[in-house]
Amino acid sequence: MTTTSGGPKAGREEDSRPSPANATDQEQLTEAAALEAALAVDPSLLASSVGEYMRAWWKRVRGGDTGVLPIVVGLVAIVIIFQVQNSLFLSSGNITNLFIQASVFVLFGMAEVFVLLLGEIDLSVGYVAGVGAVVVALLVGPVGLPWIVAVMAGLAATTAIGIVQGTLVTRLHLPSFVVTLSGLLFFEGAMIWMVDTFSPTTGGVITVTNPVIADLVNGNMTAIEGWITLLVVFVAYAAITVRRESRRRSQGLTAPPARLTVIRLALVLLAGVLLVLIFNSTRGPGVGFSGLPPVIPAILVVLVAFTFLLSSTRFGRYVYAIGGNAEAARRAGVNLALTRTAAFALSGFTAGLAGIVYESRLESISTDIDGGTYVLYAVAAAVIGGASLFGGRGKPVHALLGGVVIAAIYNGMGLLGLAAAIQYMVTALVLLAALTVDRVARRGRAFRSADG
Repeated sequence: MTTTSGGPKAGREEDSRPSPANATDQEQLTEAAALEAALAVDPSLLASSVGEYMRAWWKRVRGGDTGVLPIVVGLVAIVIIFQVQNSLFLSSGNITNLFIQASVFVLFGMAEVFVLLLGEIDLSVGYVAGVGAVVVALLVGPVGLPWIVAVMAGLAATTAIGIVQGTLVTRLHLPSFVVTLSGLLFFEGAMIWMVDTFSPTTGGVITVTNPVIADLVNGNMTAIEGWITLLVVFVAYAAITVRRESRRRSQGLTAPPARLTVIRLALVLLAGVLLVLIFNSTRGPGVGFSGLPPVIPAILVVLVAFTFLLSSTRFGRYVYAIGGNAEAARRAGVNLALTRTAAFALSGFTAGLAGIVYESRLESISTDIDGGTYVLYAVAAAVIGGASLFGGRGKPVHALLGGVVIAAIYNGMGLLGLAAAIQYMVTALVLLAALTVDRVARRGRAFRSADG
């Protein structure tokens, strides 16, 4: 204990005044604690064996942190119900159609995940996608540019839109709800103006005749091309997963048990093999074609790329940090404005991809595109899949799961001949259930933190 000639009281006063060195240390500790709080580690990752991991996982589930378990259980239940009602649901032709239908929902959901992770929302993605699709259709059609140039221009346009909206949110501190709602209205008008100005004789519909773009959804790969694609995508995913977890272990950070990683990769490979077998099967009596639609591996490539971006890069860590605790991330040195703007840019870029897939499926783009409905599907796909509306939790795979669920609901009810009104109401109930699960999970985590 430090003592001075001023007696105990003076000594205590001197001890309470930190030296410059101690003040610096305190600031560093505060920043480190802030970043650690913002980047909270999943307790199950502390497990050293599969058994410990499963016990920790089950403890989290009992505490309300269910992860993707509800959506997986729900998807299995949906498949069973529709298959019992109509045996064609699990036929190779219908499964192919289901995944094609899901492709647009998945991409819209991925676009929304980037901003939902920040606790923001983007209501403009539907018409941003429409703008990108119109740019591509005009450039490959009336203008006659190569398809790759047209696609790059369309994606550049939607990315620029994301940057502008992100800048308004981050620099002017405007609510993302208002900014993107304004964007929804503005870009609906911009899309109509573009079509009426540059293709006035088409009646609001621009036909896409370029075979590369049209075949993205409507084409079929050969059987060998399908297997090669599966191998390439799986190797890329496995390399990213192993690299990320090996890197964490080498740096003394937590990572799932190696055996669990192997099991997970084996399950992913098994699912891929089953899907390729289904796609390569002849799609029902009288249907003379089969093969993997190019849009499926394209979406898997996007999924792997975005998973790597959010899980293995500094940008991804910053996004989760801001969504978990923006003030803690700021105190830890994270550039909030730049990261948020980049997230909106990625949302716009991904919406552009969704627009290209949309026009490829229809082989045209129309001013009648219902961008308002598609933004609801975007939010629904992300949230139903497991992303949180409150920020800090979500992955690209959540959009994949949610998009497949939405497509399965519409596909199955379509096979049963149910009216569109019923389809809308059922989808709404599924979304409400997902939000309820998310809210209960957050409340459970809050109670555990308070007790801890």
